[in-house]
Amino acid sequence: MLKATLVLLLSFASSSVQAQTGTGAGPATPSPSQRIVLVTGSTDGLGREVASRLAAQGAHVIVHGRNVERGRAVVDQVTAGGKGSARFYQADFSSLADVRRLAADIRRDYGRLDLLINNAGIITQERRVSADGVEMQFAVNYLAGVQLTYALLPLLENGRSPRIINVSSISASPIDFADVMLERDYSPSRAYGQSKLAQVMFTIDLAEELKGRGIVVHALHPAGYMDTTMVRSAGGTPRTTVAEGAEAVLHVVATGAPSGRYFVGKEIGTPHPQAADAEARRQLRALSRRLIGM
Repeated sequence: MLKATLVLLLSFASSSVQAQTGTGAGPATPSPSQRIVLVTGSTDGLGREVASRLAAQGAHVIVHGRNVERGRAVVDQVTAGGKGSARFYQADFSSLADVRRLAADIRRDYGRLDLLINNAGIITQERRVSADGVEMQFAVNYLAGVQLTYALLPLLENGRSPRIINVSSISASPIDFADVMLERDYSPSRAYGQSKLAQVMFTIDLAEELKGRGIVVHALHPAGYMDTTMVRSAGGTPRTTVAEGAEAVLHVVATGAPSGRYFVGKEIGTPHPQAADAEARRQLRALSRRLIGM
């Protein structure tokens, strides 16, 4: 089952929250001219590659993850490149309290945010629940990003051509609103698929909600079965590279497509039919807001 679920997986760093000062030679705070970006789950895999590429373009990158050593290594890599700058924040996305503290720390330290890439995610082979009693993949892959996004909207509204990119997947399992927490018939692929479909549904709703406020929102499936630690450690044979996935993410960051689109790689795709179901999106929105306390 593991290999089957890996075919469509992305490799993410899972993501706590005491702000960590930037390390290395670069400044821990951005210059007025720098683009300020936050990439969640950016201490490994796709997130790290995206963060490094944005920094190479001169951006100030807010690096996020659970592991302090890996986070500092990314900051060192960025500052050694001599173009961008970075600062690391530790946060565990299996805890909504940690997500709230992360958002509060970022609001404390920054006056604007130009780009938010919700990339952090996991897959668990056995059913687990988060610190808040939420099925773990739904909590980390989807709900944490929802809470973080809403908490950072004031900074995004102050941003320069602000964008939100939700790193989703072509893997999709329809959400059974009678069993969202998968207490019956749990499978890793089902849990992963519903968390990724929820991201796309959130993208569509958020784009509509933010219409007229200048913030563009997109979701994408960057690439399947990338050459990542997650895939290799599970014994899988990679079929795409992290570079391919990063290129797709940066393409969507720069696209002029109308807000609310779902991309497969660099092309606009058609998501699972449930994403087009307004009633299903309404139920998801109500559930999500209740779970995060909105």
